[in-house]
Amino acid sequence: MRIVVTGATGHVGCNLVRALVNQGHRVRALIHNATLGIEGLDIETVHGDVLDFDSLVRAFDSAETVYHLAGCISLSPADRPLLEAVNVQGVRNVVEACRRSGVRRLVHFSSIHAIKDVSEQVVDESCDLVDSSQAPPYDRSKAAGEREVLKGIEKGLDAIIISPTGVIGPHDYRPSHFGQALLYMAQGKLPALLEGGFNWVDVRDVVAATIQAEKQAPSGTKYLLSGHWVPVADVGAMVAKITGVPAPGFVCPAWLALCGAPFLGIFDRLRGRQPLYTAMSIKSLQYHRHVSHEKATRELGYQPRPFKETLADTLQWFREAGMLSYTRKDEP
Repeated sequence: MRIVVTGATGHVGCNLVRALVNQGHRVRALIHNATLGIEGLDIETVHGDVLDFDSLVRAFDSAETVYHLAGCISLSPADRPLLEAVNVQGVRNVVEACRRSGVRRLVHFSSIHAIKDVSEQVVDESCDLVDSSQAPPYDRSKAAGEREVLKGIEKGLDAIIISPTGVIGPHDYRPSHFGQALLYMAQGKLPALLEGGFNWVDVRDVVAATIQAEKQAPSGTKYLLSGHWVPVADVGAMVAKITGVPAPGFVCPAWLALCGAPFLGIFDRLRGRQPLYTAMSIKSLQYHRHVSHEKATRELGYQPRPFKETLADTLQWFREAGMLSYTRKDEP
């Protein structure tokens, strides 16, 4: 069986491709630009673009399963056109290319951000998708992309939807937004931590559940793959304990961080760094606190590992990849 993975060089994609290869599958990776993260793997690579429909049809030729992970992640309002192009039109193209190519099953990666925040209520698969024009552009684009998959299912496409929370873990080559935040914490480069937290999930648990869902879930099924809600201040303390680098002593209230976000963004850009503290990233730490993975646990046997284990493994991977230097307490 040939499997195609779009977004194969992203954080989840790198881990998914490795897991599929380890299980003996023939994998074809759709590459847009660089191959960072999948070099040396026993896979086929083809160049393409989710905005180039013909390239998708060629890439999906003879494929039984397509895992669609390619997407644009941005917390900047200025990237709205790109978000809509990649996360909406791109998904529409993938859906139609699957139908034209006779793909047996599409596994589409959405996001917890596509789901409306319900304040202190529990978020599960029954919750509505984002539909407000006031929602962040990324959230709206992921919700619209998910609706494109639902339209394809209505036309007869066999597809399932995976919605993880904040993904962290090994093989984070670029690195991801939160991966970069962890690096800054471990390098003592963050002036302050933020009030709030997020639901973090191990990329390896997401990949394992996704592969299991592809095997057994009925078409149209959606799974929320959540992990553990952890305050940013607690993350900072854990990073400090592992690396020995003191955590910032100040936890900035959300209202104050929002006031200073524009200036922090300018400061980061002047230093050649990707801004971490934007208005949208600050707001994202204030919601989606209670996310249920009960359905995935019941139907897939999904059990997310402890956050401390994920964090330690992530930092260790950064260390082995030469992106971080520290000495563990159990080392001489």
